[in-house]
Amino acid sequence: MTNKPVVSFVKALWYTMLRECGIIQRDAMYAVCLFLFPLLVTVFFTTLMDEGQPADIPVGVVDLDNSATSRNIIRRLDAFQNSHVVGKYSSVNQARKAMQRGEIYGFLLLPEAMSADLVAGRQPKVSFYYTMTSLTAGSLVYKDLKTIATLGSAAVGQTTLRAKGATDKQVMTFLQPIVVSLHQISNPYTNYNVYLSTMLVPGVIMLFIFLVTAYSLGTEIKYGHSKQWLEKAGDNIVVAVTGKMIPQALVSLVVVYGYMVYVYAFLHFPCPGGWGILLLSGLLIVLAAEGFGLFVFALMPSMRMSMSVCSLWAVLSFSMVGTAYPVTSMDPALQSLSWLFPLRHYFVIYQTSIFNDYPLSDVFWHVIALVAFAMLPIIMLPKLHNAMKNYEYIP
Repeated sequence: MTNKPVVSFVKALWYTMLRECGIIQRDAMYAVCLFLFPLLVTVFFTTLMDEGQPADIPVGVVDLDNSATSRNIIRRLDAFQNSHVVGKYSSVNQARKAMQRGEIYGFLLLPEAMSADLVAGRQPKVSFYYTMTSLTAGSLVYKDLKTIATLGSAAVGQTTLRAKGATDKQVMTFLQPIVVSLHQISNPYTNYNVYLSTMLVPGVIMLFIFLVTAYSLGTEIKYGHSKQWLEKAGDNIVVAVTGKMIPQALVSLVVVYGYMVYVYAFLHFPCPGGWGILLLSGLLIVLAAEGFGLFVFALMPSMRMSMSVCSLWAVLSFSMVGTAYPVTSMDPALQSLSWLFPLRHYFVIYQTSIFNDYPLSDVFWHVIALVAFAMLPIIMLPKLHNAMKNYEYIP
């Protein structure tokens, strides 16, 4: 007798899950949002920059000197991996117009009589212009243009000092009196693909989980099946919601873990923290995304409105996650608001414990935050129950 309520609970949960599995099989929206779109997004972003950095960014040259020295500088610039000299212009105005048209991202100005000034011991002025309309391309072009100018100056200084009888050691000491030792931590290959795919792909997957969760609840009201859904669960909203979310969570976990196997096992993205934390983070983002979607729908039981809010929240997440702009540099109010976005907490866990192999205790509150997002719908279950019994769909 004591086990009868438990048996009834399990049976109701099982029938509700079977019902949801049938809906997932019949409704193409699930296949598109849970399988097709995440697959396309994963392939798109991981192949967008398969070399790690943009290569052969178009740059130009204004060579007013037209000497062997200037031609050597141009050849060296073209040899860089990131830059490709696509045009030589007769004036600065011509080069600036090409940059405004988007044909080049920067250009190097080699002044008239540059070689003669070098021979005479005067200091010629080499200028470089670059656009920051594209932050990544502009930064890489700036680096290459600055490097070629530095190399040119060093080569001239080396030749002059050797002509005066200086030894190689004296030349190096003069040109570089302080030796700077650079040590790049974590992404040593400066692979932009690692930075991009590990944030954008999970963010897009979370967006689709938001939408599918709100959609699945909204269709119950839209097609008049909400009361049938509750009856299947014995009029128990906990059973109804759990039975609906478990199949979706299992499908989403397959997608998330499939993405992780692809990028970390096949593409060999760095994962010093190990697979344990990686799999845990995958489980947390799926449950947190479902919890947030449930909470939003219970707050405003309208499929159109809840899906719109979920979309907006997911889009804002990309700005608040801290990759494009550090959260610590934001206004204090925005720093506090960043805690309201599940993607932000996943990224901190990824950056700290997966990418840098620090213990989970260092991101304890971010783990708790994702658990809180997963538990958030509990406080809204009575309102959701009322909505499913009494609300009617309004087109």
